[in-house]
Amino acid sequence: MTAIDAPTELPLNLHEYEAAARAILPPMVLDYISGGSCDEVTLRANRTAFDRWRLLPRVLAGLREVTTTTTVLGQEIAFPVLIAPSGLHRLAHDEGELATARAAWSAGTIYTMSTAATVAMETIGREGGPWWFQLYVFSDRAITRDLVERAAAAGAAALVVTVDVPLLGRREADERNRFTLPDGLTLANLHAPRHRFIPSSDDGSGLNTYIGATWEPALNWDDLDWLASLSSLPVIPKGILHPADAARAFDHGARAVIVSNHGGRQLDSAVASLDALPAVVAAVDGRGEILLDGGIRRGTDILKALALGARAVLIGRPTYWGLAAGGEAGVRHILELLRAELALDLMLCGLASPEEVTRELLVPADTLISDGTKSPSPGSTGEGLG
Repeated sequence: MTAIDAPTELPLNLHEYEAAARAILPPMVLDYISGGSCDEVTLRANRTAFDRWRLLPRVLAGLREVTTTTTVLGQEIAFPVLIAPSGLHRLAHDEGELATARAAWSAGTIYTMSTAATVAMETIGREGGPWWFQLYVFSDRAITRDLVERAAAAGAAALVVTVDVPLLGRREADERNRFTLPDGLTLANLHAPRHRFIPSSDDGSGLNTYIGATWEPALNWDDLDWLASLSSLPVIPKGILHPADAARAFDHGARAVIVSNHGGRQLDSAVASLDALPAVVAAVDGRGEILLDGGIRRGTDILKALALGARAVLIGRPTYWGLAAGGEAGVRHILELLRAELALDLMLCGLASPEEVTRELLVPADTLISDGTKSPSPGSTGEGLG
């Protein structure tokens, strides 16, 4: 890929960034970024889940300004949006993960590096901004240990362990396109040639072939304990949907969990992340922080996730859109758009900061409002899973 200059007229929102990226990216790359598994039921559900909630603002709050600043695991960030781990950023822009990380830091937030990055973790570590390392566990545990120890030495502040990929979900677009890496791109965090390159395949996705041959399918709770023993980094399981799994993660030393269905790319018809969130929050019962990814496109989406109990959210696909449309500047602008929207939405809701967002901000979309009271529609509890 060659570097692409930022558009002369900047997009007004993330949807316009997506449209710009679709006009730029090659079909195989666009399908890899945009696609979900099977019928993409969960992919769509991650967005429609936000439509099931409405905001109930307060007025005459006497606010002249608001702040979007918050903290995640004690790290102050400018607003409650982090960069989710996603791989192969050089598919979208030559500077890849380096551009993404720099954009995150200039926007005042945390970058999460994927195991499947196309820029090495040591390069990111030398830049000096706050970052987390996301781990896929390899069947060869020596590789896994090396990744964790190198991430800690390079300055990662947390270890995000993806737990929802025993095998790759069926991504039919990648199968159809015979997905593989273009010449010149490698998995930069890995050393052995058989691990650095995604093979081409005559009968499907090279990525599926690679994962089936190298990643550990039989992860269990003892593995989480083992990973925590390898470094002092706080461990954050990513891919939690069931409330019992969320509670058990904290039993095994997790410092936070990420409620996620892998962007609709793993089990199709899995529950939307936002729909899973309330039950996870109830099960965790304040034992640690809960983050969420999946479908965040607007400041109001962030508000809804916070109101349902998330400490912060993460964005994945929009990162690629920003990279494709404008490299580092494009990713930074996407983050700036979200921060500005969140600040405006807080003001319009009569709230001074993310810390003031509570469940009282939300009303189920199928609820009637009368005299300030909320009455669930027939057959709806107004709570829990949608």
